[in-house]
Amino acid sequence: MKKTVFLGALTVAGLVAGAAAASTLDDVKARGKLNCGVSTGLVGFASPDANGRWEGYDVAVCRAVAAAVLGDKDAVEFVPLSSKTRFTALNSGEVDMLARNTTWTLSRDVDLKMEFVGVNYYDGQGFMVPKSLGVTSAKDLDGATICVQVGTTTELNLADYFRANNISYEPVPVENNAESQQQYLSGACDTLTTDRSALAATRAAFEKPDDHVVLPEIVSKEPLGPLVRHGDNAWGDIVRWTLNALISAEEFGITAANADELAKGTGNPEINRILGTEGTLGEMLGLDAGWAKAAIKASGNFGEIFEANVGESTPIGLSRGLNALWTDGGLIYSPPFR
Repeated sequence: MKKTVFLGALTVAGLVAGAAAASTLDDVKARGKLNCGVSTGLVGFASPDANGRWEGYDVAVCRAVAAAVLGDKDAVEFVPLSSKTRFTALNSGEVDMLARNTTWTLSRDVDLKMEFVGVNYYDGQGFMVPKSLGVTSAKDLDGATICVQVGTTTELNLADYFRANNISYEPVPVENNAESQQQYLSGACDTLTTDRSALAATRAAFEKPDDHVVLPEIVSKEPLGPLVRHGDNAWGDIVRWTLNALISAEEFGITAANADELAKGTGNPEINRILGTEGTLGEMLGLDAGWAKAAIKASGNFGEIFEANVGESTPIGLSRGLNALWTDGGLIYSPPFR
């Protein structure tokens, strides 16, 4: 009898989980628009241009998901969220996913009930100072005032680093990137600390970027990536495999320009499965056969997105480094499409 009740409970739990998993996809399709949480404005990653159109590395992930699910890369409502409000907005259902420089940690994964679907940028925390200070190492910052965003992993990393090196600092709490820039440039703090990618983006936006230097120390691991709510397993699969499609596309040479041609069929079975000319992967996700092709055509493959928004030819000037494909010595790697 106890065994029967237990199995019945599992069955009910499975049905409830199945309903929850399907809800976000159903909501997005019914709404005809993806609500995507992004940063409040970080050039190169997520910021509106002069015409109010959102652009950037993280924005491209949102557009890829919209294209995969709705067939329209512009069917996105971008919701700017601060570090403090981002998780509440996701868990409350205000947004369907987050794509905003957010670090994957155990407590966020387990305690806050987030599901990180992958890593789209391997980062680490650093420090930026005015060149006029003459500082060449973070260990020279004893007694410095440091602008740090509240509600971030940056706060704890900062405390850990200074404690480990037996040096002191005075935190200047800020709410978002715009406030941190304002405080830093006004001289309210000697140093600005955040992820090094964000420091590069911030520095590039300064009127005189050469007057500021990013110090060499990297004091943490910051794997950044898109995330969804726990319990939305089917939706998590869609966002996860959209990111993987962009990564695999770079590996297999599928670009925004040649995706249509390659979708006519190739001698490579995995390319065919990605582009929907073989197999039923789209059907497994609850999408049409051309979902991945649409995602790739939205803003290009992973490498195209990187180079267009934050790469070495942009003012931000980031090298691929750890964010190169595994075949080029980096950490970017997609599971197989099969």
